[in-house]
Amino acid sequence: MASVFGICDRNALALEEALGVRLANEGEEGVEEDTVCIEGADEEALRRAEVVIKYLRQVVIRGEAVTEQVLLYAIGLAKDGAFEALESFGADTVCISNRGKPIKPKTIGQKQYVEAIRKNTVVFGVGPAGTGKTFLAVAMAVEALRKKEVGRIVLTRPAVEAGERLGFLPGDLQSKIDPYLRPLYDALYEMLGPENYQHYVEKNMIEIAPLAYMRGRTLDNSFIILDEAQNTTNEQMKMFLTRLGTDSKAVVTGDPSQTDLPDNQKSGLTVATRILKDIDGIAVHTFTNRDVVRHRLVQQIIAAYQKQDNKKG
Repeated sequence: MASVFGICDRNALALEEALGVRLANEGEEGVEEDTVCIEGADEEALRRAEVVIKYLRQVVIRGEAVTEQVLLYAIGLAKDGAFEALESFGADTVCISNRGKPIKPKTIGQKQYVEAIRKNTVVFGVGPAGTGKTFLAVAMAVEALRKKEVGRIVLTRPAVEAGERLGFLPGDLQSKIDPYLRPLYDALYEMLGPENYQHYVEKNMIEIAPLAYMRGRTLDNSFIILDEAQNTTNEQMKMFLTRLGTDSKAVVTGDPSQTDLPDNQKSGLTVATRILKDIDGIAVHTFTNRDVVRHRLVQQIIAAYQKQDNKKG
């Protein structure tokens, strides 16, 4: 509970201010050992505080820190009345990173995403930046490869510039496309380490390539991830999805609000999630701003841009 309350009780003070209650930990007058007393006139506020404290205690038991972001996430869900979701949240380990760190879902949305990948053949992970769409998909792919559920991992993205032109860069074709694929390399290095990653590449068990290289192929016994899918055209998306072979699984990730396609071109991700969502074996998981696990300001930045876009609309 000391970890839940935080240094100098800063977490407890934030909870009191946000939920309109008073918290008293063991050691204060009238509070029994191993007990937290929640006081307040509003019964709903008492219930919210109780659920949040129990959730934060589980976070500590899992070996994670109660950061400001975790605290605000729990408070936000409690204010929305998502008591059942908070009470039932338990994060299973997806895989172990190269440094021995367990990779786990940090939000309810992330947990649902991981469960969707486990249960379905094709999953669309749609939502704002920083929600762990790509990172968790790579973690699931690495774990499937380690367990020999698949024979290889194939990661791909469309080579579309985000307002810049990279064709003038020196080097061969691989040198030119590497900047587009860097986020995928980073995630794999985190899971496997550079040496293990290189070993898997040499054994042809990991392949990272631009989306254009997928045409004409059939990908059997593979875990395939298409990243930045909002930058695919409708034709490219159809081409990618029809590469799926026997004993394979595909995860498609993207943020429709960050498309770099020309204004007159529809995103293949938007079309695919609309027309394929009701097919058995295909799941569409939508993340919200609450699932952002980067710096807390990222949530506010995304919300501000969404507000501006809504005004334009």
